[in-house]
Amino acid sequence: MKSSIIAAVSFAALGLACLAPSALAQGQQVAITIYNDNLALVQDKREMDLAAGRQRLEFPGVSGEIRPETVSLSATGLTIVEQNFDFDLLTPAKLMEKAVGTTITIIRVNPATGAETRERAEVLATNNGVVLKIGNRIEVLRDDGLPVRVIFDKVPENLRSKPTLSVTVNGDRRGSRPVTLNYLTGGLGWSADYVALFDDVTSKLDVQGWITLTNSSGTTYDNADTTLVAGSPLRADQYRQQQYRPQPPRPQMSQAGTETGDRERLGDFYLYPLPERTTIANMQTKQVSFLDVHGVPAEHGYEFRNYWLGTLEDPESAKTVYRFNTGAAKGLGDQLPAGILRFYIRDKQGDPQFIGESRIDHTPMGSTLSLATGDAFDVKVKPVVEKRERAGPRRWRTSMKYTISNATPREVKVTLQQDGLWGDTSIESESLASTRPNADMAEWVVMVPANGSTEVTAVFDSAY
Repeated sequence: MKSSIIAAVSFAALGLACLAPSALAQGQQVAITIYNDNLALVQDKREMDLAAGRQRLEFPGVSGEIRPETVSLSATGLTIVEQNFDFDLLTPAKLMEKAVGTTITIIRVNPATGAETRERAEVLATNNGVVLKIGNRIEVLRDDGLPVRVIFDKVPENLRSKPTLSVTVNGDRRGSRPVTLNYLTGGLGWSADYVALFDDVTSKLDVQGWITLTNSSGTTYDNADTTLVAGSPLRADQYRQQQYRPQPPRPQMSQAGTETGDRERLGDFYLYPLPERTTIANMQTKQVSFLDVHGVPAEHGYEFRNYWLGTLEDPESAKTVYRFNTGAAKGLGDQLPAGILRFYIRDKQGDPQFIGESRIDHTPMGSTLSLATGDAFDVKVKPVVEKRERAGPRRWRTSMKYTISNATPREVKVTLQQDGLWGDTSIESESLASTRPNADMAEWVVMVPANGSTEVTAVFDSAY
């Protein structure tokens, strides 16, 4: 069946009033709690005029990705008998498909005279086209450009204009009462996006945080009271769905914070309520500001990691790194939900220009973040093995030299890291004092003069 034939289907005689719910909603209020991982809790509160005894309540417009097993309906004097979720939506193609075995009316218009011809036809099949029986002949409804309409006698009971949840209940009395419908759904999620503007002269950072909310659930939520939860509650099927996620190439949170903010908590999660009710349209992305901080002290530096005690044939670029704190005293003063932080710097004309981005995890207040924005053009490092010799049974002594060059017109600070110091590797001697951020790494903070270079040497004793 071709698309232009489907588009020509007429709904004039459908009687769409049959799709109205059995009990009219009054004073409806919708509250949505949205989690990070494509999950939301919908709470639909409304005043409904109910009958006594057994009856069916219909809730059209529920999420198309509702999890029916999570539905709960609560109201005084109601007991639930059964519930059904109808997601077979009303479309011209579905109407024709459901009409197989029934009789419809075909209306053709003579292009020359405008006269209409009506014929009753039995729908035999809709496989790759519509096959009709009209009188004693079999005909295929063709896309030949001639005006044609199809009239259906009624809408099939199991076709809905919107995803619909129907609940069969027993009521103890007739009358109006508040009813609350709760369910979990997919298709709703959010993430945080940050814009950071760094002042290279004052070493200050302005950060604005945006909540980016997406709705692909198939339903629009009108005037909803919306709360976002920074966290991902564990679900029973996550162990089956869990996939390997590689670790980030470098740590971004050099120190976890220990400060408590004033945001509302839900268990071990933080809540970010939107300031006012909002309409979340289907297939829409919405952004709301939740953080706007100016003049945060920040440090611009460089970082280079050598992953093993070996020589690089060519000098390699150091990472450009920005370090700042999220604490209350000299930082952002807030907890940061996971998201992407994008860095900008003003050019000579004063226009902000994009210089890179980093993904951050949920960050406690008071943490120190060290975020890389890309590879430095003018700051290079070349590690060289100057000598490797036996130091005893199954022991080796490796002499390393690291040459750090700086082609910028000012002094720079480079954090030099030697990784891969497994086992009982020790440093016998070094030209600059190092620290050990962990058992497998040595770290030097090196000041490199403008338009110059600095060398760092170290001798390692290792089992390999």
